[in-house]
Amino acid sequence: MRSALKEALLPAAAIAAALLLFGLFVWFAGVSPVEVWLLLFKGAFGDWYSWQNTLQRAAPLMLTALCVAIPARAGLVVIGGEGALVLGGLACAALAQSLPLPQNIVGTALACLAGAAAGALWIALAGWLRQARGINETISSLLLAYVAIGLFKHLVEGPLRDPASLNKPSTHELAQGLRIAGIAGSDVHWGLALGVIACIAAALWLRWTPSGFSVRVVGGNLRTAQLVGLPASRLVLLACALGGAAAGLAGAVEVAAVHNSANAALIAGYGYAGILVSFIARHEPLAVIPVAILFGGFGAAGSLLQRRLGLPDASVLLLQGIAFVLILASEALRDVEWKALWLKLVHSAAPADPAPALQQGDGKVLS
Repeated sequence: MRSALKEALLPAAAIAAALLLFGLFVWFAGVSPVEVWLLLFKGAFGDWYSWQNTLQRAAPLMLTALCVAIPARAGLVVIGGEGALVLGGLACAALAQSLPLPQNIVGTALACLAGAAAGALWIALAGWLRQARGINETISSLLLAYVAIGLFKHLVEGPLRDPASLNKPSTHELAQGLRIAGIAGSDVHWGLALGVIACIAAALWLRWTPSGFSVRVVGGNLRTAQLVGLPASRLVLLACALGGAAAGLAGAVEVAAVHNSANAALIAGYGYAGILVSFIARHEPLAVIPVAILFGGFGAAGSLLQRRLGLPDASVLLLQGIAFVLILASEALRDVEWKALWLKLVHSAAPADPAPALQQGDGKVLS
């Protein structure tokens, strides 16, 4: 319990500090920080309508965070989840448009699997470039995300475009039988359940399976993994593929549950926000769930800040950016021995003791 509290303390302190700094910025803009904090809470968790918006945004954040968290356990820093997400949504829409899928849960599952496969292949490409060519996966995954967005726009506005979509280019809409419905008639779609299941499955796989343990060994010490005969390259590709599959599934769910077609609205930054969620959760799949809900709430509260206080809708992006910087800074403080540091500071601040007296055998004292 003490170890778990220690792991959660720094991220919680970083988020609290981010809220304080965000309040300082809005104070400079002439807005009360207290009112901003209250509206953030109200817009995220104030009533059932707010909860629906929050949970709807949390679903893709969970899946895109896994695109960072799973490769991170193999020692990689992959930040190209946005590319896997848009290609996953495109693959879902393209399959539904090209093949006569059954208008039931089977057809929906096939469309979502197509999205997951597209995301898996795209992020696995970044892993292959790292293992086969020595290219840094952080740079390659980010650049591949821009390539994926360009490819998405080309296909949506060209070969796959629905001629009826005049002002907003998009693919043909999914048939009603292929769409993902809301849970119990609410606006919260079943993609949220898929995100929670994916996080739980990833946590169980990493902790309780031989392959998951092997991935963690590779991420902990690559040389040791190679010395004991683990196939490091294959494990890295597996971790990248699983992470990409999660992000691709997020894109497919957004198409099937929210947008009903692939269009520019799919490029909403969930892939980049997932980086922040994963780092705050310290790449622990189970911790991703509450962090994704929290940041989904921040995103849902943006429109309320705009309506009530006149702040830009994107002002919550500033809050996310501040939180990300503070999270990265807090990681440098994680291994500091605070007790030893405090004793050292106290000792250095204390006045110097006078020279000790030396007692000789005959009772005379020499200073």
